[in-house]
Amino acid sequence: MSTESLEGKIALVTGGGTGIGKGIARIFANNGANVTIAARNMDRLQATADELSAESGTEVTPLSMDVTDEPSVESVFQSVMEAHGRLDILVNNSGSVEGDPIETLSSEKWLRVMNTNVTGMFYCTKQAFKIMRPQGGGRIINIGSIAAQRSRHSAAAYTTSKHAVWGLTQSAAIEGRDINISVSALHPGNTMVERRADARSGSGRDEGPEPMMDVENIARTALLMATLPADVNMLEAIVIPNQQLYIGRG
Repeated sequence: MSTESLEGKIALVTGGGTGIGKGIARIFANNGANVTIAARNMDRLQATADELSAESGTEVTPLSMDVTDEPSVESVFQSVMEAHGRLDILVNNSGSVEGDPIETLSSEKWLRVMNTNVTGMFYCTKQAFKIMRPQGGGRIINIGSIAAQRSRHSAAAYTTSKHAVWGLTQSAAIEGRDINISVSALHPGNTMVERRADARSGSGRDEGPEPMMDVENIARTALLMATLPADVNMLEAIVIPNQQLYIGRG
């Protein structure tokens, strides 16, 4: 267990049933936070909640939510408030990864990625601000991607969405700093999640196996960001496998 503590903190992690979201929910719960995980697949969420609750000794709560549907988002934030009366940490992790060359990229796929990665993050951030402003502050961590700085082949929708995530993060950070809401972006490189079990690209052109890192590395960084003093913000963090082609990529 880390020496950092989130004892008594109320956290909400979107996309918390698998991958990076599950890893962050795990480390938060293991460090004392009361964690709610939200996503569309309730069966998977419940299994994750049961697993993490047993491991941490703290109840992890699963709630069904579609981030692209604003009433669904509002309902989850309302449920958190009804249960706890506050929200200290929001991790915006829900995301969609789909890619094709631009000339064959369908409007449906483009909109699905943008609605999940950008509009959904806006909906959640909006609700968090409504809660955190009157309570005197809070912290929002947006899971971006190194695609926000370095594009790759056949990933126009995903890359554009992650650039937008970084823009939304900066805008929210400006609006939040005067009311004690810290907003930051955590940009992972290649991370070994379920959809990348073969270490190959999750979207666009398959360029073969790539260097990967464990989810725990992203979770540990999120924990560091979440446990900083209230008057300190790690605005942006980039975490990559040391051998990944990032500097000089293109």
